[in-house]
Amino acid sequence: MATALSPADFLQASQRLPIIDVRSPGEYSHAHIPGAINIPLFSNDERVKVGTCYKQQGRDAAVRLGLEMVGPKLALFVKKADLVAPQREVLVHCWRGGMRSGSFAWLLRTAGFRVSTLEGGYKAYRNHVLESFQHPQNMTILGGPTGSGKTDILRALAEMGEQVIDLEAIAHHKGSAYGAIGQSPQPSSEQFENLLHQQWRLLDPQRRVWLESESRHIGGCFIPLAFWQQMQQPTQFVFVDLPKDLRIQRLVREYACYDHTLLQAATERIKKRLGGQHYKAAIEALQRHDYATVADISLNYYDKAYLYELSQRNISHHLHPTDDNPTATAQAILKAL
Repeated sequence: MATALSPADFLQASQRLPIIDVRSPGEYSHAHIPGAINIPLFSNDERVKVGTCYKQQGRDAAVRLGLEMVGPKLALFVKKADLVAPQREVLVHCWRGGMRSGSFAWLLRTAGFRVSTLEGGYKAYRNHVLESFQHPQNMTILGGPTGSGKTDILRALAEMGEQVIDLEAIAHHKGSAYGAIGQSPQPSSEQFENLLHQQWRLLDPQRRVWLESESRHIGGCFIPLAFWQQMQQPTQFVFVDLPKDLRIQRLVREYACYDHTLLQAATERIKKRLGGQHYKAAIEALQRHDYATVADISLNYYDKAYLYELSQRNISHHLHPTDDNPTATAQAILKAL
C-alpha cells in the first residue's frame, strides 16, 4: 500500500517530489495545492455522473460506473505520470484521501512508482492551511497613503535580506478601484489562502515578516480572518508619508499607459465616493489625457479613507521621505528600527 502522509509531512515531501492532484478539472481550477499537477481520474461530467449514481444506486453501482470510465484511460495515466515524475517517485491526492487517490496510487505502484498519498486528502490540507494562520507571528506592517510606493519599498526590503510577503502580488490586485488594471486574473479566495500559506510556511518564524497594510479584501480575494486580525496588532507599524505631488507622479507613471476605457471604468466604481462634481471633473480630465488631475481627485477620496484607518493604528515609526526613492526609504526604515 502507498504511504499516507499527514498534511505537514506531505508538504515537506513536496519540496523534493511532484504532486499529482487526481480531482476533476473543475475542483482543481477552483483551488489546489500550489505546484500540484492535475491528472484527473474523472472529467467534470464523469464526476457528476458517478456522484449521481452513488446517490441514486449506492456505492457498488458508482464504483462499477467509475471503473468503466477509468479503465480505458489507465495506460494514459501512467504515461502522464511518467512525464510529471521521471524519477518515478510521486505524491498523489484527491478530495478526501479515499478511493480516487487510492486507486491512482495502486495503478502507479503497479507500474513501478514509489507513491505517497495525502491522509485526509485536499480537505485535510485545507484544514491545515487555515489552522496555520492562527499561529502568532512576528509581523511588521508597512503603511502609507495611496501612491507611496509601498510595494517597491517591500521589494527593496526583500533585496536587503528582510522577509517579505507581498499580499497584492499573490492576489494579482493593487487594492484600489484601479487595482485590477494591468494584472492577471485573480485567484479564488481559497487559492489565495493556499498561495499565502505556501510562502508563509517557508519563512523563519523567529524573524520579522514585512507586510503591507491592507483592508480585509484585496479585490475579490479575502485575507484569512485569523491572519488579518494579527495584521491589526503587529509587532511594529511603520508609516511612510510621501508628499502628495510625488504620489501623483508615481500614479501617473503606473496607470497612464493603460487604455482609457479601463481607467474610466475604475473611476466609475468610486463615483459615489468622489461625489458628482469631482467625478465629472475626473472624467473630463481623463478625456484631456490630464492624468495628474485624475490622480489628484482620486487621492482626495483615498487619503480621507486612509486617514480614518490610520486613526485606528498605533504607529511605531513615522517617516517623511522627500524623494520617491524606495531603496533609500527602505534603508531609512531599517535605520529607524
